[in-house]
Amino acid sequence: MQGRLNIFQKSMLQWNELHPYSAVHVVQIRDALDAPRLRTCIHTTVQRRGLTRLTLDSEQSAFQYEGGPADCEIRTIAGDERPWCALVAEMERQLNVRFESARPFSPFRFLVAPAGDSFFLGLVYFHPVADAESVVGLLKDIVSAYMEEGPEEGRESLELYPDSRLPLWRRHPRVVARKLLALPAQVRNLRQSHHPRSGGTDNLANGFVCFSVAPEDLRSLIAAAKSWGVTVNDLFLALLMKSLSPCAAARAQARKRRKISVGCIVNLRKDLGVDSRRVFGLFLGSFTVTHEVPAGISLRQLAGDIRQQTSPIKRHKLYLGTPLELGSAHCLLRFFSPRRRKKFYAKHYPLWGGITNMNLNLLWEPSGRHAPLDYFRGVSTGPVTPLVLSVTTVGDRANLGLSYRTAVFSQGDIENLQGRFREHLEETRTDA
Repeated sequence: MQGRLNIFQKSMLQWNELHPYSAVHVVQIRDALDAPRLRTCIHTTVQRRGLTRLTLDSEQSAFQYEGGPADCEIRTIAGDERPWCALVAEMERQLNVRFESARPFSPFRFLVAPAGDSFFLGLVYFHPVADAESVVGLLKDIVSAYMEEGPEEGRESLELYPDSRLPLWRRHPRVVARKLLALPAQVRNLRQSHHPRSGGTDNLANGFVCFSVAPEDLRSLIAAAKSWGVTVNDLFLALLMKSLSPCAAARAQARKRRKISVGCIVNLRKDLGVDSRRVFGLFLGSFTVTHEVPAGISLRQLAGDIRQQTSPIKRHKLYLGTPLELGSAHCLLRFFSPRRRKKFYAKHYPLWGGITNMNLNLLWEPSGRHAPLDYFRGVSTGPVTPLVLSVTTVGDRANLGLSYRTAVFSQGDIENLQGRFREHLEETRTDA
């Protein structure tokens, strides 16, 4: 049986031709490492779920898992006294390593880092095959098999070839018209947005760092969002936009392009009626928000202005119209040279950053023997945006993975951005 690639997957394959387009999840497991047992659980779980020997036919927009024994790369990270630092460096390296997809291949690579009486298990995956929710499910299966000292026998098989097109139009028939009506405003906002410095088109390499929002800060953030009448995602968008603002200081001298635009990824599974436990695949949409971010604007005011943009997007489900945008870009890019492809998004989609938000507590029970001690994510920036903030709520804190294009942001830029993020987070304490 073959599956059909949706437009998000086809676009990701195009991006992967320009630079490796991957993502990585890391879970900390509350058990000592038994490397041979872990290796067996990884390979047996991946094989039983049917996720081996992937073949891609981009011309026919088709893919197939051929099955058979699993042969996943499992790399052990020597971390001595600081396993986390070594693991973060390896996460960065993995985001820049391509999956060779010209023949049947495994779309997964695994990382292991011992940490005393616990260990970190990382899953690097070829992003066109899966979204974060599918990957969480696969990691849960592996951890369960490891903790129970054997793979689960009677687990229901995964649905690997879902059709994500018909349910969209059947469930939301008006989305096309609404998206088309909203496009002029979106184009106008992008034309008013300042361009990040390109740093050249030949270097799309990713840097990567991690940091956390402590439990008391997350509680303040959630309380502030409720008090201000915005969502937690709106507030994270505001924090990212305000922290990025000094990096775009040159826009103050610009005649027309004086705004900042950032993007947000949306999980479409609920809108499409997808059974998240059974269906393995990728179901994503996106939207953008734009603001001038004037000097002195408060976080509360900025979050409120962003809410005015996200509210109609969510009410009318405009993020479901993402295939219209991606489909147009996909068709155009087929006729472009690699160099012109790299320039396309920078020219027409002047995004400074993007955010992907996931509450792990809704997907993985935060208490009990199998519960994760910690969880981090990172995703390749790709050609669309030079910076991606991956927010993961785990337990009572939020972990943030920040991937960035090194040709656009220096290490100093990122350190300063993290500092500003923490400073702006203090506003939620004083103004909630």
